[in-house]
Amino acid sequence: MSDIVNEAVAALNAKMDGAGFDGGTAKFDITGEGAVMIDADGARAGDDAADVTLTADADTFQSILEGDTNSTAAFMSGKLKVDGDMGLAMKLASVLS
Repeated sequence: MSDIVNEAVAALNAKMDGAGFDGGTAKFDITGEGAVMIDADGARAGDDAADVTLTADADTFQSILEGDTNSTAAFMSGKLKVDGDMGLAMKLASVLS
């Protein structure tokens, strides 16, 4: 597991403030680094099946997590790909902002 995945897990858990993510399971697939799962228990490293999978490179994910890039803008520009439940992806976007 990469340092990038570990940093993403820590950043996502901090953003969610230990509350977890209601409504389903999401996966961030960080190209070439690994994956982060988000569910009612919070964020963790893993590559399980999910209701929605968001895929991007490490720079894009880091920029989204730091608030420098809007996740919707990243999706519209093709930097972020979404596979699965789009409604859940939108809900997750509100958690990340």
